[in-house]
Amino acid sequence: MTTAMSETAERGQLTGSAAGIYEQFFVPALFRDWAAPLCAAADVKAGDDLLDVACGTGVVAREGLSRVGPDGSVTGLDRNAGMLVVAGSLAPEIDWREGLAEDIPFEDGSFDALTCQFGLMFFEDREKAVSEMWRVLRPGGRMAVAVWDTLPHTPGYDAMAGLLAELFGRGIAAALEAPYNLGDPAALLGIFAAAGVTDAAIRTRPGLARFPSIEDWVYTDIKGWTLSEAIDEAQFQALLAAAKGTLARFTDDAGRVEFCAPAHIVTAVKGE
Repeated sequence: MTTAMSETAERGQLTGSAAGIYEQFFVPALFRDWAAPLCAAADVKAGDDLLDVACGTGVVAREGLSRVGPDGSVTGLDRNAGMLVVAGSLAPEIDWREGLAEDIPFEDGSFDALTCQFGLMFFEDREKAVSEMWRVLRPGGRMAVAVWDTLPHTPGYDAMAGLLAELFGRGIAAALEAPYNLGDPAALLGIFAAAGVTDAAIRTRPGLARFPSIEDWVYTDIKGWTLSEAIDEAQFQALLAAAKGTLARFTDDAGRVEFCAPAHIVTAVKGE
C-alpha cells in the first residue's frame, strides 16, 4: 500500500464511486441500525437544530430529520465531497456542508444537539474535533458520539483483517483495522476530557453486522471502502475465493453473514 493509500485508509476517505457502494451496502449492513440509538442518545427532539458531524451519506441526519420536525433543522458536515453528493441526492432538504470536524464552520452555540457516528476514529486531531463539537453546542445542548469497540470484540472483521494480512500484507489489513482504533473506553474518555468535556459518559451497546452473503461482504469491504483502489481485480478474486472457506463460520445455512459488532456511545450535556 502506498503512503497516499495508507493516509486515505487512516482517514476513512472514499472515492466518489465507493461512496455510492457505501450507501447501498455498508449502510444497511453496519450503520443503519445505529442511527436511531445515536439520535436517542443525543435526545434529538422536535424543534431541535441538529448537527451531524462526519455525516457520510446521511443515515443519521435522515433519522434526525424525522425527529426534529418542521420547526427544527438538520445540518450534515463531512470532508468527503463524494459522500455529500450521495447524501444530497437522498435528502435535499437537509443542509449538507463540506468541512472538517477540526474546524466546524459555525458560530459558537449554533446547535441544540450533535451526533457523530463512527467518524472520530478518522479525525486527524481528535481532541480538536471534540472541542469544536462542544463549542458549537448551545448551553444545555446534547452530544452523542459513536465509535466501534475493539477488533477482537468484532470477530468477523478480526478474521477478515487476518485474511487480508495473510494474502496481501499488514499494510492492506491496516485499512480494515483502522475503524477499531478507539475501542479502549478509558482512552476514548481521555480524548473528551482533554478536549474539556469532563463529564462525558460512555455506554457499550451490542450490535450486529449483516450481509446477504460472503460475496456481498467481500464486495462491500473492498469496493465500498478505502481499499477500492488498493486491490486489483485479480487480488479481489483471490480474496473472494479464500473468504468462502476461511469466513464460512460466520454464515448460516442460507449463506447469510452475521457477527457481533458492538460500539461505544459517548454522551455529554453542555452546562447552562
